[in-house]
Amino acid sequence: MNGPRCRARLRRRMQRAAGALVALMLLGAPAARAADSAGVQQQAATGDCSNEGYWFSAADGGIFTFGAAGFHGSLGAIKLNSPIVGMAATPTGDGYWLVASDGGIFSFGDATFLGSMGGKSLNSPIVGMAATPTGAGYWLVGADGGIFNFGDAGFFGSTGSLKLNKPIVGIAATNSGDGYWLAASDGGIFNFGDASFLGSTGGLTLNKPVVGISSNRNGDGYWLVASDGGIFSFGKAVFYGSTGSLTLNQPIVGIANTFPGNGYWLVASDGGIFNYGDAAFCGSTGSLKLVQPVVAPAFF
Repeated sequence: MNGPRCRARLRRRMQRAAGALVALMLLGAPAARAADSAGVQQQAATGDCSNEGYWFSAADGGIFTFGAAGFHGSLGAIKLNSPIVGMAATPTGDGYWLVASDGGIFSFGDATFLGSMGGKSLNSPIVGMAATPTGAGYWLVGADGGIFNFGDAGFFGSTGSLKLNKPIVGIAATNSGDGYWLAASDGGIFNFGDASFLGSTGGLTLNKPVVGISSNRNGDGYWLVASDGGIFSFGKAVFYGSTGSLTLNQPIVGIANTFPGNGYWLVASDGGIFNYGDAAFCGSTGSLKLVQPVVAPAFF
């Protein structure tokens, strides 16, 4: 087992082991099942909320943490120049970055500030971000596909000079950090560096626009998610389920895959969580009244 994320998981697992064993002996281990924001009971999952979890950010920078994802700070009490649109976690899970639509970066925990586009003139608003595998860099992507790289994040190309059919809505990095995919709202995929083109929905008529992309652990597949929770899987990314046939209270705004890559979470703008494969349900804000809508998830 190597890499900062693996070491952090091992540390957390060892820290919780004694307490978890006592709890299991005294209380047993019933399988938790919870209602999501559509009122649909979630499937039992093999994931462990003591060893994995997720964050999501609201448009005002408010942070909601679940499972093993720790709270390291938020912007909920601060007046922002522009709304938050993206989030990325460090490999250790002990920090995260938030990015605003003007390219402003806000770092918390062990997430290092490496630069931003705040205060600079952009051709298009920022719509998302991705961190490098080392946690020592990140990319920002604009709606026109313009790429802004900081730290050890390399520039491998962009669509900033192209006329797109639909705007870019998300970015996902390869596991090597030597490439990335950009996804447009029509499901068009643009690959750069060592990111392979594995398919898209660019030529299809979708029921709802694509709103997010996530790559699998090995970097040989990716998922796209639409605002109705429809899932499109490519390469070796496995389809584990979707909400495409359900009536949702609020639209889906993002997707995050589990560390093993055998499942994923979908998050709605009300903070409702839908978990599939080995993704554990660790909680949601689906039943709460939020000040601002949820805009971006990240996982540990």
